[in-house]
Amino acid sequence: MRLLIKNGLVVTMNEAREIIKTDILIEEDRILALGDDLKETRIDQSINADGMLVIPGLIQSHIHLCQVLFRGLADDLELLDWLKQRIWPLEAAHDQDTLYYSALLGCAELIRGGTTAIIDMGTVQHSDSLFQAVKKAGLRYLGGKCLMDQSADLPPGLSDNTDKAINESLDLVKRWDGAEQGRLRYALCPRFAVSCSAVLLDQVRDISETLNLPVHTHASENKGEVELVRSLTGLPNITYFNEKGLCNERLIVAHCIHLSGEEINLLAESGSHIAHCPSANLKLASGFAPIPRLLERGADVSLGADGAPCNNQLSAFMEMRLAALIHKPAYGPRAMPAGQVFEMATRGGARAMGLETETGSLEPGKKADLALVKLEAWHHYPLDAASAYGHLVYQASASDVFATIVDGRILMMDNRLLTLDADELRRGIGRSLQTVRQRTGI
Repeated sequence: MRLLIKNGLVVTMNEAREIIKTDILIEEDRILALGDDLKETRIDQSINADGMLVIPGLIQSHIHLCQVLFRGLADDLELLDWLKQRIWPLEAAHDQDTLYYSALLGCAELIRGGTTAIIDMGTVQHSDSLFQAVKKAGLRYLGGKCLMDQSADLPPGLSDNTDKAINESLDLVKRWDGAEQGRLRYALCPRFAVSCSAVLLDQVRDISETLNLPVHTHASENKGEVELVRSLTGLPNITYFNEKGLCNERLIVAHCIHLSGEEINLLAESGSHIAHCPSANLKLASGFAPIPRLLERGADVSLGADGAPCNNQLSAFMEMRLAALIHKPAYGPRAMPAGQVFEMATRGGARAMGLETETGSLEPGKKADLALVKLEAWHHYPLDAASAYGHLVYQASASDVFATIVDGRILMMDNRLLTLDADELRRGIGRSLQTVRQRTGI
């Protein structure tokens, strides 16, 4: 199968950061060539991208597909109340079907908005449903079962014992890590220090080292959480993770808002990956992560929408815009320029996934993960190729995306999902929402 994308303005994100009017030839799952003389080769399908930006697929490094069904059910709460009063009871109410449709709904929204790859944290039970959903939808995926083996506040059905949590994770690794020709990969997902015993974290570290698996977690999101971790461990969040041997190039840690200078240095020097989630941090009143300071120290930062109940949408464009804007009052107007923020949403996400040689830019030999962004709406005028990053970060929205492609496969084009049945999805969402609300009374 050969796909030609022609006449687009290509934001390559290659080393030279070239933005060029050219064509892209895709063969099977990879980019074969960029150039202006590709029309003479054999083509099976073509897309005319005239008047569009062709961009690397957007990569979100912190998502909760298991929570998408709960959108609008946990508004206007701070983190620990949000978890205890709403999210944990709702997650505990999931069964295989409700989790499957929650994940499918998230995939549909992400694909519609040009996101091609995510790092996800599941819930405690029914993890196969998550992988089945992303397998069907076509997204590139890194994620796994949520690990929680301690907390007095967990509802029945959400807390594991340590051995069960670890053994189920290892079984899931065997079934799903590397599935779909490598499109689906497994990450160990201890939720956060509050809900994970020291023994569990030690085992996560050892398995991560032995199997070379990423570790996806949360840290330092909320002042109350930071104080609770200190009371439990005697250490700040990141310092504690470092003491447990988790701070390294395999760690993806969401939020990182309330950090000491020492913790900023630990994250940067260890090669850990920070997932910046500005919408969720604002909605939960958690604070402003010191992202410019982290970047200045050389830390690796990417972007994520987090969960739909603490954001209400999963738009990478929204996260880019907020990431570019919210730090300027404290750090100055030149902080977080559009090009740097777009890099976080593409190459930064690829690094967090461990896929920097495979995706994150549009270059021959790389995976054909890309999105086409229409520039016809009034908010894109006047048009200037020199301001392409500004168009994408400050002006574009999810609704501007014309097509989303993963592994050379078109998942959405012209507002039509091609891997999912929209009517069947709506029916499944309705049944699933009714089920979890009846079980919880929320």
